[in-house]
Order: sequence, then structure tokens, then C-alpha cells
Amino acid sequence: MLANLFAARGWPYEMVSDDEMSGEVQGSWANYQLRAIWRPEDSVLQFLCLPDIRVTDDKRAAAYELLCLVNEQMWLGHFDIWSNGDVLLYRHGALLGDDGRLSLDMAQSLVEIAIDECDRFYPAFQFVLWGDKSPRAALEAAMVDAAGEA
Repeated sequence: MLANLFAARGWPYEMVSDDEMSGEVQGSWANYQLRAIWRPEDSVLQFLCLPDIRVTDDKRAAAYELLCLVNEQMWLGHFDIWSNGDVLLYRHGALLGDDGRLSLDMAQSLVEIAIDECDRFYPAFQFVLWGDKSPRAALEAAMVDAAGEA
């Protein structure tokens, strides 16, 4: 169903394997890579959104502190830093039935929530990684900006 959604919206995607799809969408701040990985042994669809942010060694501690603050704000999914490549990502696991069927509504929700959360917190990560703000100040600044856009 995710492949159908991507095709309908004209977003580029590829089937990496029978159990994995990768695509790309334009967010408010950057292009985001979306990945969906089906784990049949658990009946779980793992959904990842990578906003193309790499964490350097000198910013790692501040980035992890910001992750904790950001994840407190999340109601679904969480942000993490992949140790393989030091890449920031949003991750969510969806329990599906044994048949692994994903409805169109659920596919749209997974994609929209991932994009919205990456858009919402992208500035905070940029403030820490490039603007030398403290994690708390970065999150507060990002939330003020987001409230101004609403």
C-alpha cells in the first residue's frame, strides 16, 4: 500500500527487497528519505524517516540531550541517532495483522506523521548542530517558530 501511495503522489520510490521499500519526499526543510521494512516474524512494519542530518562527534552529547527533550514531546514514534553513519532518524513501528495488510488511511498517516515530526523538530537539530545553541534553547526556539507558522 505504501508503494501505491508513493506512486499516486508521484514520489520516487524503489522496492529494495520483498520486505523493504525506500522513497523520498520533500519536507518543509529538506528532502526526507522514507523507508518501510516489513518484519513478518513480528508482524511489524518499521517505518523510518531520515531528514539528512548527520551528527558530528563534537556535537554528539548535545544531540543526544536534544533527542531526550524532543522525544518527551512525541506522541507516536521517536527520534534516534543511527550508530551506523551517525544519521538522525525518526522511527515508528506499526503492529499489523499476520497478513501484513496496511490500509491506505494507515499508510497516509504513517507518512504524514513522520514528515510532520521531522518538519517540526528539524530546526531544533539545526540550532544545536550548526547554530551552537544549547539543546533546551534550540527546542524552545524551534517551538516558537512552529507556533508562529500555525
